[in-house]
Amino acid sequence: MKQQIPNCFTLSNLFLGATAILYILQPGLTYHADGDGLVTIPENMMVASWLIFAAALVDFLDGFVARWMNQCSEMGKQLDSLADVVSFGVAPGLMVLQFLRFSYASTEGGLDISMAFLLPALLIPCAGAYRLARFNLDQSKSTGFKGIPIPAAGILIASFPLVNWYATDAWVLDLLLSKWLWYSLIIVLCVGMVSTVPMLALKFSGLSFKKILPFLIILAIALPVALLFGALPVALLFGWLAISAGFIAYVILSLLFKPTES
Repeated sequence: MKQQIPNCFTLSNLFLGATAILYILQPGLTYHADGDGLVTIPENMMVASWLIFAAALVDFLDGFVARWMNQCSEMGKQLDSLADVVSFGVAPGLMVLQFLRFSYASTEGGLDISMAFLLPALLIPCAGAYRLARFNLDQSKSTGFKGIPIPAAGILIASFPLVNWYATDAWVLDLLLSKWLWYSLIIVLCVGMVSTVPMLALKFSGLSFKKILPFLIILAIALPVALLFGALPVALLFGWLAISAGFIAYVILSLLFKPTES
């Protein structure tokens, strides 16, 4: 029974990700009497964001609990990857697909857009699954990751509905309805995930100052941004630019600190 406790955390991650998908798939288009579409990004998308954030927290805890209880297993490793594909691959990929759909719907004739223009969003779970498979087969001992971790990519995408909900600047809201933003994000994240560029591991292997320094720098960048651009009570944790700023800082610091490849 004891060995199943970490797996329960992992399955909670999967459950939260699957629930997020249900919220993401809610409609976000309404229609006037003359048949014209009106784009409204639904509140359900923000709920999905919080579910993905909760999945990320549980994803961190399952590994911590497994190591603390000395219950690490091959099954747990594989189950963790399957859960990550759903919570940080499929769910964020569908979130991008919905934003692309809203972007096209906000333009003239956009309601009749071919599904082919939306399908690139599904490259995100594909790239994430490839990265996880490569990670699971990697037998080298290391302190870092190769390529952008799928949870980092998923959390970044999940921050955009919060940007839409809390930002008040018109240019920000217009940017979220730009299809080029989403196509660019798809390319950057997919290439980043399948790349072999050494990245800082999103886990603590010790509590020495040298090991946690990059994460302290990320917090030092993200928290002031949250306070400047966020709206209380979420400003301290999820100011609308905080996660994006933290992600950019994470990538830059990974290149500067050059962690050992894994």
